[in-house]
Amino acid sequence: MTMPLHGFGLGLRPHHYDALLAGAAAVDWLEIVSENYLVAGGRPRWMLDRMIERWPVAMHGVSLNIGGRDPLDRDYLHALRGLVRQTRPRIVSDHLCWTRHGEVHFHDLLPLPQNEDTVRHVAQRVRQVQDVLGLALVLENVSSYLRFADDTLDEAQFLSAIASESGCGLLLDVNNVFVNAHNHGFDAVAFLDRLPRGAVRQIHLAGHSEDARGSGLLIDTHDAPVPDGVWRLYQHAVRRFGSVPAMIERDDHIPPLDELLTELDIARQLAAETLEVQMDRAA
Repeated sequence: MTMPLHGFGLGLRPHHYDALLAGAAAVDWLEIVSENYLVAGGRPRWMLDRMIERWPVAMHGVSLNIGGRDPLDRDYLHALRGLVRQTRPRIVSDHLCWTRHGEVHFHDLLPLPQNEDTVRHVAQRVRQVQDVLGLALVLENVSSYLRFADDTLDEAQFLSAIASESGCGLLLDVNNVFVNAHNHGFDAVAFLDRLPRGAVRQIHLAGHSEDARGSGLLIDTHDAPVPDGVWRLYQHAVRRFGSVPAMIERDDHIPPLDELLTELDIARQLAAETLEVQMDRAA
């Protein structure tokens, strides 16, 4: 039986290997990018072995291609299963998107048409993945910059239907909600209020950038500190979903570990204050 994840974590990046092992960082768990550790041997796997001696881990993939039309990559799934057996992760996640077509890998997290056909297609593939891995899959909402002409569901309906139809959990990326609300003109708070409470298993917090070309779009770059608007939206997520494990995710312009730990302390403090207010009101 998989143990639940609790508290506040960081995305594990090679920049921080030595600093994490050298000190007593106030981190409850680490999230690894699955693809970085699929090859046996070498420094990454050696470091991962040291990390899992000290912290629980979550596995987060970028190439499952759960929404694609190509057959699922069985070699990749078997390698993923091997990593699951080694690390015994508390959560295994990937993105609700497509990344490959006709054996061409696009190396991007591309959005899906939001309709019932996609829901059925993704749900079937989720069940196949869960059968191979032997545990529940968690899917993350992605950022997007367009909508499809054949969308019949809005994003909140789409995520809710995927979770209901497949039985998967949701990894709520609060920054992606903020970015999409700006880009597509919907109310981010109302969006959170329409997601099923019990489906959200993990939260990502990150920063974004404005499109340098002047389009007015926000771009999900994960290269900056969490901005105030995303922090406020996170507080609402805590009010809505309760004490869900949350983490800081930084993929570019990666700062020293201490800076990320400071951000993690903000998340910890905001969650504690928000939950305390809720308890006082309930009393």
